[in-house]
Amino acid sequence: MGHHHDGHSHDHTHGANKKTLFIAFIIITGYMIVEVIGGLLTNSLALLSDAGHMLSDAISLAIGILAFSLGEKAANNQKTYGYKRFEILAAVFNGITLIAIALFIFYEAIGRFANPPEVASTGMLYIASIGLLVNIVVAWILMRGGDTKDNLNMRAAFLHVISDMLGSVGAIIAALLILFFDWGWADPLASVIVAALVLVSGFRVTKDAVHVLMEGTPSNVNIDEIIRTFRETEGILDLHDLHIWSITSGQNALSCHAVVQDTLTIKEGQLILQTLEHQLQHLSIHHVTIQLETASHKHENTLLCNFDTQHEHHHAH
Repeated sequence: MGHHHDGHSHDHTHGANKKTLFIAFIIITGYMIVEVIGGLLTNSLALLSDAGHMLSDAISLAIGILAFSLGEKAANNQKTYGYKRFEILAAVFNGITLIAIALFIFYEAIGRFANPPEVASTGMLYIASIGLLVNIVVAWILMRGGDTKDNLNMRAAFLHVISDMLGSVGAIIAALLILFFDWGWADPLASVIVAALVLVSGFRVTKDAVHVLMEGTPSNVNIDEIIRTFRETEGILDLHDLHIWSITSGQNALSCHAVVQDTLTIKEGQLILQTLEHQLQHLSIHHVTIQLETASHKHENTLLCNFDTQHEHHHAH
């Protein structure tokens, strides 16, 4: 049985991610309060929808921080992976919150198109402009300090902030249109555009997180390349029961049964395992469990398939 774990680099980015999220959370929450007050005072739905989006940002960041804190809890007898999956559950909650906020903004905007209310456009312009600057600063902090590429939680937070930034742009344009042309419908239109962006990012985050919960093959793993790696490893005849999944963002696991020659010695077996673990590490697999078995002692109840049928089997999914 071969097993390998590489947690050091993961822990380092983990700490950086948590700190980054905390700084972003403080800035976003502070400005969200300003936008809510501003939206109510100026009677702007675009500002309020942007504030609603900022609220979802703040919730998203708070859950992210909580997820990272819980993820640090040690594994125990009941939870052998610890609480690492909480991060993925947080991403699901996050995505659903975004979708709900988007639908609510759509609903509110319909009434405003029919009957555009009076909007204090100058105040709206100031608040939206500061909001844009705040979002740019937070996006920069998240990109610089956190892993927005591989970590689902960080990516969710980053997507929130980016679509929020676009929301601020929408509110600025709406404020200018009301100011110069007195187009009252520009305000609900801007809020609808924000809502559409929120809806898309909410759907994406939810879809990615559900894929992880369903034990789907991680998007950064090429299954054909992994099968090729096994095929090209000297001493391995066959491969079956191959499973690849994510424990949490940036932590992929693989388990399989590899069939070897009957004459293989323990030392040769260890060498094969070490070679595979090293190669799989470069293919974004962090936890490797390989069971070596000889053709004469193979599991009676499992389908023993050669590389090609295994390959077709995976394509069929």
